[in-house]
Amino acid sequence: MNAKLQRRNKKTMIAVVSVVFGMVGLAYASVPLYDLFCKVTGFGGTPGIAQAPSEVIGDRDITVRFDSRVDQNLPWRFAPGQEPMKIKVGETALAFYRAESVADGPTMGTATFNVTPLKVAKYVDKIDCFCFTEQRLEAGETADMAVSFFVDPAIMEDRILDDVNTITLSYTFFPKYGTEGGKVAVNAAAIPDGTIQ
Repeated sequence: MNAKLQRRNKKTMIAVVSVVFGMVGLAYASVPLYDLFCKVTGFGGTPGIAQAPSEVIGDRDITVRFDSRVDQNLPWRFAPGQEPMKIKVGETALAFYRAESVADGPTMGTATFNVTPLKVAKYVDKIDCFCFTEQRLEAGETADMAVSFFVDPAIMEDRILDDVNTITLSYTFFPKYGTEGGKVAVNAAAIPDGTIQ
């Protein structure tokens, strides 16, 4: 094999390896960038995050329904704690979901959320929420989880949304990333009185 062909093969190999590493880097960066894009634009049914309640309350009523799901690999029951509620645009609402572990040990899960119809998501602002934070439940434990939110009064200026009078907040729990079914490792070291900690 001559030197010219060897140099060409080496350049080709470097280019291929560079492309592979570049694609891997983009794959890792795409998740946080997509998440940021969704939060800013409401794309994909992702609501916004508000630092404080709305100062304006409109006269338009919106019915809010609540939906819940649990990934089949997480041994939890998860359901809304209340019936649909009717709120005024700009009015701060507080809703609860109840999670119950049916596992035989401690488990951890993380909830994702979205809003339907998707076109209204950018007008739903969460003030406080249990989503995207790890939630731990012991075997048989039940926990109430709150979400505080409002529908931005700017929705009244968006003529495309004049027909929207019902929205659905939907939450899905998944096992904590990197665990098997959300199972948490338990430290089984015995302490002097013979119990397990």
